[in-house]
Amino acid sequence: MISIIGVGKVGSAIAFMCGASGISDLVLVNRDEKKAIGEALDISPAIPAGSPISILGTSDCSKIAGSDIVVIAASVGTHLQKRTDMMREQASMMNDIALSVSEHAPNAKVLMVTNPVDVLTYVIQNKASLSPKNVIGVASGLDSGRFRYVLSKELGTSQSNISGAMVMGEHDDTMVPIFSAAKYHTRPATEFLDKDQMQRISADVRNYWRLLRNYKGQSVFGIAKVTFDIIDAITHDRQLDTVASVLLGGEYGFSDVCMGVPITVGKAGVVAIRQVDISDDEYALLAESATKVKDNIRMLYG
Repeated sequence: MISIIGVGKVGSAIAFMCGASGISDLVLVNRDEKKAIGEALDISPAIPAGSPISILGTSDCSKIAGSDIVVIAASVGTHLQKRTDMMREQASMMNDIALSVSEHAPNAKVLMVTNPVDVLTYVIQNKASLSPKNVIGVASGLDSGRFRYVLSKELGTSQSNISGAMVMGEHDDTMVPIFSAAKYHTRPATEFLDKDQMQRISADVRNYWRLLRNYKGQSVFGIAKVTFDIIDAITHDRQLDTVASVLLGGEYGFSDVCMGVPITVGKAGVVAIRQVDISDDEYALLAESATKVKDNIRMLYG
C-alpha cells in the first residue's frame, strides 16, 4: 500500500500516476478531508480495468497503517524567495507527521517531497527514529533532469544525447551541477563548454524553479515523475540509480547531514550510496552546500 500525505497539486499528481499504473492500493491523506476524497474520486476512473487496487481519501493519518511506502507532500504554504522560506513552520508540521509515521507505519519507505527537502528529510528521520535506508528526500533527481535539459539546450541537441548529468548537494541555491560526470554522446560535456557557459548553466539550473514559477506557478509534473520512478523501483524491486537526499555517515566526507548524492534504490530502500568521482572545484562547492544544510538544521535544533 502507498500512502500520500498532502494531496495538493504535487501530491495529487503523484497519486494520479500511481492510480493510473495500478501499482498498489492508495491512501490519500489531507487535512481537508473533502479535498482527499475528491482527488480519490477523480483518480478512481483512471485505474486500469484489470487492476484490483483501491483508493481512499481521508483526513485520518491512522489509515496509513501497513503502508509499504509513505510519500510526504504536505506543506503549510508556498515558498516565494527560497525553499527555506517557511522552514520552521514546515518542520513543526513535519514533527506531527513523523509521530504518525512512527506509530502507524514505522517500517515504511518514506519519500520526502516537501521543501526544504534536505532539512525535512533529516527532521522526519530524527523525529520518527527511522532507519536511514528507509528515508529518501526526492528532489536532486528533479534537479538532475533539469540540468540535462539545460545542457541539451546549450549544446543544441536533444536530451537523449545527454547522459550522466546530475546535481548534488542542497536542493536550493547551493546545489552543485556535476559537469565532470556529464557526457554529450560519449564525450565529456566539458569538451564543448567554456567557463562562462558552465556558470550560466549552473545559474539556470539553480533558478529553474523561479523561471517556472513566473510562467505557471509551482513545479508539479517533474517532481511527480521522479517520485513515481522511485515508488515503482521500490514496489517492483527494480534497482534504480538516481540522485536523492539521504543521511550521510561519512560518504563524500560528510556526516550527520542529508543532501543529494547518487544512490541506488530498490525494495530495501537505499541499497547503496554510490561514490562517484567529482572534480576538486565541485567538491569544494559540495562542502559549501553541506555546510548550508547543516546550518539550517542547527537553526531548528539549536
